[in-house]
Amino acid sequence: MNKIEGVIFDWAGTTVDFGCFAPVNVFIDIFKKAGIDVTMEEARAPMGLLKIDHIRAMLSTPRISNLWREKFGSEFNEQDVKKLYAEFEPALLSSLIEYTDPIPGVIEAVQILRSQGLKIGSTTGYTQTMMDVVVPNALKKGYSPDFYITPDGTDSLGRPYPYMVYRNMEALQLSACWKVVKVGDTVSDIKEAVNAGVWSVGVIIGSSEMGLSLAEFNALSEDDQQKVISETEQTFLQNGADFTIKTMNELPELIERINGLISEGKRPMHDKPSEVYLLQ
Repeated sequence: MNKIEGVIFDWAGTTVDFGCFAPVNVFIDIFKKAGIDVTMEEARAPMGLLKIDHIRAMLSTPRISNLWREKFGSEFNEQDVKKLYAEFEPALLSSLIEYTDPIPGVIEAVQILRSQGLKIGSTTGYTQTMMDVVVPNALKKGYSPDFYITPDGTDSLGRPYPYMVYRNMEALQLSACWKVVKVGDTVSDIKEAVNAGVWSVGVIIGSSEMGLSLAEFNALSEDDQQKVISETEQTFLQNGADFTIKTMNELPELIERINGLISEGKRPMHDKPSEVYLLQ
Protein backbone atom coordinates (compact mmCIF):
# COMPACT_ATOMS: atom_id res chain seq x y z
CA MET A 1 0.00 0.00 0.00
CA ASN A 2 1.11 3.55 -0.66
CA LYS A 3 1.63 4.80 2.87
CA ILE A 4 4.31 5.07 5.53
CA GLU A 5 5.52 1.65 6.66
CA GLY A 6 8.09 2.59 9.29
CA VAL A 7 9.56 5.38 11.40
CA ILE A 8 13.27 5.54 12.22
CA PHE A 9 14.18 7.52 15.33
CA ASP A 10 17.40 8.93 16.65
CA TRP A 11 18.15 8.22 20.31
CA ALA A 12 19.67 10.95 22.53
CA GLY A 13 17.71 14.20 22.26
CA THR A 14 14.94 12.52 20.26
CA THR A 15 13.63 9.54 22.21
CA VAL A 16 15.76 9.63 25.40
CA ASP A 17 17.91 12.19 27.25
CA PHE A 18 15.93 15.45 26.97
CA GLY A 19 18.31 18.09 25.64
CA CYS A 20 20.98 15.50 24.79
CA PHE A 21 23.24 16.34 27.72
CA ALA A 22 25.11 13.07 28.22
CA PRO A 23 27.77 13.57 25.51
CA VAL A 24 27.96 17.37 25.57
CA ASN A 25 29.34 17.65 29.08
CA VAL A 26 31.97 15.00 28.34
CA PHE A 27 33.14 16.76 25.16
CA ILE A 28 33.63 19.96 27.16
CA ASP A 29 35.51 18.09 29.90
CA ILE A 30 37.97 16.24 27.65
CA PHE A 31 38.91 19.41 25.80
CA LYS A 32 39.33 21.24 29.11
CA LYS A 33 41.70 18.53 30.31
CA ALA A 34 43.70 19.09 27.12
CA GLY A 35 43.92 22.79 27.97
CA ILE A 36 41.30 23.99 25.49
CA ASP A 37 38.13 25.71 26.72
CA VAL A 38 35.23 25.06 24.34
CA THR A 39 31.75 26.49 24.57
CA MET A 40 28.51 24.57 24.92
CA GLU A 41 27.61 25.69 21.39
CA GLU A 42 30.89 24.38 19.97
CA ALA A 43 30.41 21.06 21.74
CA ARG A 44 26.87 20.72 20.38
CA ALA A 45 27.43 21.84 16.78
CA PRO A 46 28.47 18.42 15.33
CA MET A 47 25.96 16.49 17.45
CA GLY A 48 24.57 13.36 15.83
CA LEU A 49 27.86 12.32 14.25
CA LEU A 50 29.77 9.22 15.28
CA LYS A 51 31.54 10.45 18.41
CA ILE A 52 35.10 10.21 17.08
CA ASP A 53 33.91 12.13 14.00
CA HIS A 54 32.37 14.65 16.39
CA ILE A 55 35.75 15.25 18.03
CA ARG A 56 37.38 15.57 14.62
CA ALA A 57 34.72 18.10 13.58
CA MET A 58 35.25 20.17 16.73
CA LEU A 59 39.01 20.25 16.17
CA SER A 60 38.43 21.36 12.58
CA THR A 61 36.50 24.50 13.50
CA PRO A 62 38.61 27.67 13.05
CA ARG A 63 38.55 28.85 16.67
CA ILE A 64 39.36 25.50 18.28
CA SER A 65 41.91 24.72 15.57
CA ASN A 66 43.67 28.01 16.27
CA LEU A 67 43.63 27.41 20.03
CA TRP A 68 45.10 23.95 19.50
CA ARG A 69 47.86 25.31 17.28
CA GLU A 70 48.69 28.06 19.78
CA LYS A 71 48.90 25.61 22.67
CA PHE A 72 50.71 22.73 20.99
CA GLY A 73 52.61 24.49 18.21
CA SER A 74 51.18 22.39 15.40
CA GLU A 75 47.92 21.39 13.73
CA PHE A 76 45.97 18.57 15.33
CA ASN A 77 46.47 15.11 13.83
CA GLU A 78 44.73 11.74 13.97
CA GLN A 79 46.78 10.72 16.99
CA ASP A 80 45.33 13.72 18.84
CA VAL A 81 41.82 12.74 17.77
CA LYS A 82 42.30 9.18 19.00
CA LYS A 83 43.79 10.35 22.29
CA LEU A 84 40.81 12.61 22.98
CA TYR A 85 38.40 9.85 22.03
CA ALA A 86 40.20 7.40 24.33
CA GLU A 87 39.31 9.76 27.17
CA PHE A 88 35.81 10.46 25.90
CA GLU A 89 34.44 6.91 25.71
CA PRO A 90 35.07 5.73 29.29
CA ALA A 91 33.95 9.11 30.67
CA LEU A 92 30.68 8.89 28.77
CA LEU A 93 30.10 5.24 29.68
CA SER A 94 30.50 6.02 33.37
CA SER A 95 27.55 8.42 33.32
CA LEU A 96 25.44 7.23 30.40
CA ILE A 97 22.99 5.20 32.46
CA GLU A 98 21.78 8.45 34.01
CA TYR A 99 20.65 9.76 30.60
CA THR A 100 18.33 6.99 29.42
CA ASP A 101 14.94 8.36 30.47
CA PRO A 102 12.44 8.50 27.58
CA ILE A 103 11.48 12.04 26.58
CA PRO A 104 7.84 12.93 27.42
CA GLY A 105 5.43 11.80 24.71
CA VAL A 106 7.76 9.26 23.10
CA ILE A 107 6.35 6.08 24.61
CA GLU A 108 2.78 7.12 23.85
CA ALA A 109 3.57 8.15 20.26
CA VAL A 110 5.36 4.87 19.58
CA GLN A 111 2.41 2.91 20.97
CA ILE A 112 0.05 4.73 18.61
CA LEU A 113 2.29 4.14 15.60
CA ARG A 114 2.67 0.45 16.41
CA SER A 115 -1.10 0.11 16.80
CA GLN A 116 -1.35 1.39 13.25
CA GLY A 117 1.02 -1.29 12.00
CA LEU A 118 4.15 0.82 11.63
CA LYS A 119 7.58 -0.60 12.37
CA ILE A 120 9.96 1.32 14.63
CA GLY A 121 13.65 1.56 13.77
CA SER A 122 16.51 3.69 15.03
CA THR A 123 19.97 5.05 14.28
CA THR A 124 22.50 6.75 16.54
CA GLY A 125 25.83 8.49 16.78
CA TYR A 126 26.71 6.28 19.76
CA THR A 127 28.89 3.20 19.38
CA GLN A 128 27.67 -0.33 20.11
CA THR A 129 29.41 -0.26 23.50
CA MET A 130 27.49 2.88 24.42
CA MET A 131 24.21 1.43 23.19
CA ASP A 132 24.83 -1.65 25.34
CA VAL A 133 24.12 0.75 28.21
CA VAL A 134 21.36 2.83 26.64
CA VAL A 135 19.17 0.14 25.06
CA PRO A 136 18.47 -2.10 28.09
CA ASN A 137 17.98 0.85 30.42
CA ALA A 138 15.57 2.59 28.04
CA LEU A 139 13.70 -0.71 27.75
CA LYS A 140 13.29 -0.87 31.53
CA LYS A 141 11.69 2.58 31.32
CA GLY A 142 9.29 1.66 28.53
CA TYR A 143 11.01 2.49 25.24
CA SER A 144 12.36 -0.06 22.78
CA PRO A 145 12.47 0.11 18.97
CA ASP A 146 12.09 -2.95 16.78
CA PHE A 147 15.62 -2.49 15.46
CA TYR A 148 18.64 -0.33 16.11
CA ILE A 149 22.06 -0.02 14.56
CA THR A 150 25.18 1.98 15.34
CA PRO A 151 27.95 3.16 13.00
CA ASP A 152 29.84 0.06 14.17
CA GLY A 153 27.43 -1.88 11.95
CA THR A 154 28.18 0.24 8.87
CA ASP A 155 32.00 0.21 8.87
CA SER A 156 32.04 3.38 11.00
CA LEU A 157 30.21 5.30 8.26
CA GLY A 158 27.74 7.11 10.46
CA ARG A 159 25.81 10.29 9.77
CA PRO A 160 25.46 12.07 7.44
CA TYR A 161 25.92 8.88 5.41
CA PRO A 162 22.59 7.10 4.77
CA TYR A 163 23.72 3.56 5.47
CA MET A 164 22.21 3.15 8.94
CA VAL A 165 18.83 4.11 7.49
CA TYR A 166 19.23 1.52 4.75
CA ARG A 167 20.15 -1.17 7.26
CA ASN A 168 16.95 -0.36 9.15
CA MET A 169 14.97 -0.65 5.94
CA GLU A 170 16.52 -4.03 5.23
CA ALA A 171 15.97 -5.41 8.73
CA LEU A 172 12.40 -4.11 8.99
CA GLN A 173 11.56 -4.98 5.37
CA LEU A 174 10.47 -1.45 4.47
CA SER A 175 9.77 -1.45 0.76
CA ALA A 176 10.70 2.07 -0.41
CA CYS A 177 12.50 5.16 0.88
CA TRP A 178 9.41 7.31 0.42
CA LYS A 179 7.51 5.00 2.77
CA VAL A 180 9.92 5.79 5.59
CA VAL A 181 10.07 8.71 8.04
CA LYS A 182 13.27 9.61 9.91
CA VAL A 183 12.90 11.66 13.10
CA GLY A 184 15.85 13.37 14.75
CA ASP A 185 16.99 16.35 16.78
CA THR A 186 20.20 17.45 15.05
CA VAL A 187 21.34 18.77 11.69
CA SER A 188 23.22 15.49 11.23
CA ASP A 189 19.93 13.61 11.59
CA ILE A 190 18.32 15.80 8.94
CA LYS A 191 21.22 15.27 6.54
CA GLU A 192 21.14 11.52 7.15
CA ALA A 193 17.47 11.48 6.12
CA VAL A 194 18.07 13.73 3.11
CA ASN A 195 20.90 11.53 1.88
CA ALA A 196 18.79 8.41 2.36
CA GLY A 197 15.85 9.88 0.43
CA VAL A 198 13.36 9.38 3.26
CA TRP A 199 10.96 11.88 4.81
CA SER A 200 12.92 14.06 7.23
CA VAL A 201 11.37 15.33 10.48
CA GLY A 202 13.09 17.51 13.07
CA VAL A 203 11.74 17.35 16.62
CA ILE A 204 12.26 20.65 18.42
CA ILE A 205 11.53 20.57 22.16
CA GLY A 206 14.11 18.42 23.95
CA SER A 207 16.47 18.52 20.99
CA SER A 208 20.22 18.92 21.08
CA GLU A 209 19.75 21.72 18.57
CA MET A 210 17.65 23.63 21.10
CA GLY A 211 20.10 22.65 23.86
CA LEU A 212 17.90 23.25 26.89
CA SER A 213 16.97 20.97 29.75
CA LEU A 214 13.28 20.51 30.52
CA ALA A 215 13.61 22.78 33.55
CA GLU A 216 15.38 25.45 31.51
CA PHE A 217 12.75 25.32 28.78
CA ASN A 218 9.86 25.48 31.25
CA ALA A 219 11.50 28.45 33.01
CA LEU A 220 11.37 30.56 29.82
CA SER A 221 8.56 33.01 29.21
CA GLU A 222 6.05 32.03 26.54
CA ASP A 223 7.60 34.55 24.16
CA ASP A 224 11.10 33.20 24.75
CA GLN A 225 9.88 29.64 24.29
CA GLN A 226 8.39 30.58 20.94
CA LYS A 227 11.64 32.30 19.95
CA VAL A 228 13.83 29.24 20.60
CA ILE A 229 11.25 26.98 18.95
CA SER A 230 11.26 29.18 15.84
CA GLU A 231 15.06 29.36 15.71
CA THR A 232 15.41 25.59 16.01
CA GLU A 233 12.70 25.02 13.40
CA GLN A 234 14.44 27.29 10.91
CA THR A 235 17.75 25.49 11.39
CA PHE A 236 16.10 22.16 10.57
CA LEU A 237 14.29 23.55 7.54
CA GLN A 238 17.40 25.25 6.18
CA ASN A 239 19.18 21.90 6.29
CA GLY A 240 16.50 20.02 4.36
CA ALA A 241 13.84 18.90 6.83
CA ASP A 242 10.47 18.20 5.20
CA PHE A 243 8.69 18.88 8.48
CA THR A 244 9.24 19.93 12.05
CA ILE A 245 7.24 18.95 15.11
CA LYS A 246 7.41 20.59 18.52
CA THR A 247 7.04 17.32 20.43
CA MET A 248 6.55 13.65 19.66
CA ASN A 249 2.85 14.05 20.49
CA GLU A 250 2.43 15.59 17.03
CA LEU A 251 4.04 12.71 15.15
CA PRO A 252 1.03 10.37 14.64
CA GLU A 253 -0.97 13.24 13.13
CA LEU A 254 1.98 14.15 10.93
CA ILE A 255 2.26 10.56 9.69
CA GLU A 256 -1.38 10.76 8.60
CA ARG A 257 -0.63 13.97 6.76
CA ILE A 258 2.34 12.41 4.99
CA ASN A 259 0.13 9.49 4.00
CA GLY A 260 -2.19 12.02 2.41
CA LEU A 261 0.69 13.56 0.48
CA ILE A 262 1.83 10.12 -0.69
CA SER A 263 -1.68 9.35 -1.94
CA GLU A 264 -1.42 12.53 -4.02
CA GLY A 265 1.78 11.25 -5.58
CA LYS A 266 4.14 13.45 -3.56
CA ARG A 267 7.54 12.30 -2.34
CA PRO A 268 10.21 13.70 0.01
CA MET A 269 11.19 17.01 -1.57
CA HIS A 270 14.58 17.86 -0.16
CA ASP A 271 15.43 19.91 -3.22
CA LYS A 272 12.42 22.23 -2.87
CA PRO A 273 11.24 24.74 -0.26
CA SER A 274 10.24 22.88 2.88
CA GLU A 275 7.72 25.54 3.88
CA VAL A 276 5.01 23.90 1.77
CA TYR A 277 5.01 20.97 4.21
CA LEU A 278 4.94 22.92 7.46
CA LEU A 279 2.31 21.95 9.99
CA GLN A 280 -0.15 24.77 10.49
